[in-house]
Amino acid sequence: MTLQIHPIDDQLAYARAIVRGEAAALLSVADRLNESFLAAVELFHRCPGRICITGTGKSADVGQKIAGTLNSTGTRAYILDATRALHGDLGMIHQHDVVLALSLSGETEEIVKLLPSLRQMALGLVALTSKEQSTLAKSADVALVLGPLEEVCPLGLAPSTSTTAMIAVGDALAFVLMRMREFTHEDFARFHPAGSLGRKLLKVEAVMRQGVDVRVADSGKTVREVFAQEKRLGRRTGAVMLTDDAGRLTGFFTDSDLARLFEQHKDAAFDRPIREVMTPTPLMVPVGTRLMDAVDILRNRKISELPVVDAAEKPVGLLDVTDLIGLVSREEAESTLRAAG
Repeated sequence: MTLQIHPIDDQLAYARAIVRGEAAALLSVADRLNESFLAAVELFHRCPGRICITGTGKSADVGQKIAGTLNSTGTRAYILDATRALHGDLGMIHQHDVVLALSLSGETEEIVKLLPSLRQMALGLVALTSKEQSTLAKSADVALVLGPLEEVCPLGLAPSTSTTAMIAVGDALAFVLMRMREFTHEDFARFHPAGSLGRKLLKVEAVMRQGVDVRVADSGKTVREVFAQEKRLGRRTGAVMLTDDAGRLTGFFTDSDLARLFEQHKDAAFDRPIREVMTPTPLMVPVGTRLMDAVDILRNRKISELPVVDAAEKPVGLLDVTDLIGLVSREEAESTLRAAG
């Protein structure tokens, strides 16, 4: 006889129930966090080595995610598959490392077999499990107990609620440690030099034009003198940063400004000081400004170039909107170009 599997009447409602079930479990786990969590965080914070995360199966997968989050937020960590550890990979553990062992039951065979070695080889052992009276919890220096959890899998078998809870507690550990270490945006950028995260945290000096790629002139020179200067060797830029006698940025003049003089037949202006027709007190950003903050200025003020100055307001570079392609998302760059006209 063939078993008839009836489709769920409302699949969307069932999907929502699954997500709500996991959300409810997370609220319960959050309420169960106690002094043991603080003890685990302190042990990790004082660890002179790295955090060794071990588990098997889906717990090992969860461990990989936790290790990645720790590494990217200032706490050095690595993953040690418990099965491989039993066959030689225990050599990865250093006496200055603290172990975070993952086992929902606390009785996983490979983990239990490892316990004597872990206790001997590592500086400390933290358990992440659902059962307070398990072998793992009793053997650990600190036990993070999730409490009873019901898997939302229709069969009640596939790890679902439990792995979600483990990941959430791992995130909590990582981000509390991140705060304790006073981990900054700049630190995060150093650990994420590629991809959208790293690009969003880049500083303007990483992409600004400088040296032979920018034009700087004395604001007392005439328009004709400024544009008759010796030809630059670098990339062409349509903007000139103008300085006062002390070298401070005092004005800005672009090809568009030059075109307007022609259109308005103001020929006499070409032999007058450029400060008379420049944009005075232009928008500028200091060295160290985040690229995305500068992009916001370009977009919101509808401009295509933005001078970069040092602490004395002397020009050191120029951010050109055309250089943003490939550094920010294409949508952001094109939006900024459109805004600048």
